[in-house]
Amino acid sequence: MLKYISNRGGVAPVDFETAILDGFAADGGLYVPQVLPSVSAEQLQQWKDLTYLELAFEILSLFIDRSIVSADELKELLTSAYAPFEKQGIIPLQQLKSRKDTYIMELFHGPTISFKDIGLAFLVNLVNFFLQRKGQHLSLIVATTGDTGPATAYFSAGKSNIDAWVLYPKEMITPEQERQMTSLQHANIHPFAVSNCPDGGDDLDAVISKLYGNQDFKEKLQLSSVNSINWGRVMMQTVHYFYAYLQVTDQVGEKINLSVPSGGFGNLCAGALAREMGLPIKNLLAANNKNACLQRIFSTGTFSKEALINTESSAIDILIPFNFWRYLYFKVNGDSQKIKDWMDEFKASGTLQFDPQVFACYSQGFLASSVTDEQTLALINEIYSEEGYLLDPHAAVGLGASDILTDQLGDEKLVVLATAHPAKFPETIRRALNSAELPPEATHHSIESAKKLSQKVHLCEYQVLESALIHAMQSNWELTKGL
Repeated sequence: MLKYISNRGGVAPVDFETAILDGFAADGGLYVPQVLPSVSAEQLQQWKDLTYLELAFEILSLFIDRSIVSADELKELLTSAYAPFEKQGIIPLQQLKSRKDTYIMELFHGPTISFKDIGLAFLVNLVNFFLQRKGQHLSLIVATTGDTGPATAYFSAGKSNIDAWVLYPKEMITPEQERQMTSLQHANIHPFAVSNCPDGGDDLDAVISKLYGNQDFKEKLQLSSVNSINWGRVMMQTVHYFYAYLQVTDQVGEKINLSVPSGGFGNLCAGALAREMGLPIKNLLAANNKNACLQRIFSTGTFSKEALINTESSAIDILIPFNFWRYLYFKVNGDSQKIKDWMDEFKASGTLQFDPQVFACYSQGFLASSVTDEQTLALINEIYSEEGYLLDPHAAVGLGASDILTDQLGDEKLVVLATAHPAKFPETIRRALNSAELPPEATHHSIESAKKLSQKVHLCEYQVLESALIHAMQSNWELTKGL
């Protein structure tokens, strides 16, 4: 049976179910499989004509032991998870006319119209499946910079085995993203709008880490998370890299490039692990906005926390790409002591400089660039004017970074990941198009519906967030559990 271990090396191996329900490992590390499965060229060839759901079944089967989830159960989980998606193919790809062999992979056709639906549709259903089987309840807590929260809330809504606590930095996400959480009336959904977060979502992650460190509280409330700290998110996101490859290539073995708008490195980590498994990816492009946390890592070998810059591509306004530690574990041959030492050094000092040998190892096959707001807006305008295709600001960062690095990317086909629907960012679209009126492509029925609903939300100052959360979560637990 494939077991899962912490990349910090401080806990005994666990089975897949335990890794999923725990979220964080007890030592503060991230769960990884003891062995990363390999995918051969022959397997890729066999998968060439599979649908997205068929491909997901094959790839997830490499990570999930049949004694934990049977084949029939896995197929049912996948079918039910993706039933709410608007497009039959789940993830369509659009070829641009203005750039040679460039495709936009639309990851936003789920119910909350962002790529977080891709991972969370399956993961929340999987968590609920395990909880129902065990007769247990979990308190899921996530921090969001705009998209994880709505997806977590949507897929958790009404599930009696889950309470979902979704934290977001007030006025640092769009009103449209906020309403996707606060307009849900289900009793098990608890949005927390947190004011005065100097470092945005990273501040919220820090508080969540403290709650995980409070062992009595964690055990009493059965605390877990479906942020991309959870292995299930990264595992599920590997699928769309395989899917993109099989959709755009003419023959197996051909290499492609992928540009990924990036903040916390969760989505990009999945692509990196897909390549480690054997997917023929030439370059993974870490497309940053001006916060540039990954550009520093992949261009200079520096892991550092700088002051937060609020940008048009707000979902990737992130300072600490914590999933980088998960990827780095595999690049140092599973040396968990090195990972622990580096994580501790960064926590203590706020900066870390990798030595040239380590930098050369992990940066191979990666390119990185940062894109300004001005470039982002100009590119949205350019592509819409020339092609009638509307990019959201994050897809524009992905395409903008690839434009900057055209010479280094070479002639291989390029897939740019579009991680959200433009309807979530109407003010940005207005600025980009220099128009008070939104085009039809910048609207979505779910966003318009949410505007007509009442909102419920906890309001809290960041300075008291930890104690306020503990009070709210304990009170809810005692009320709902009759304690």
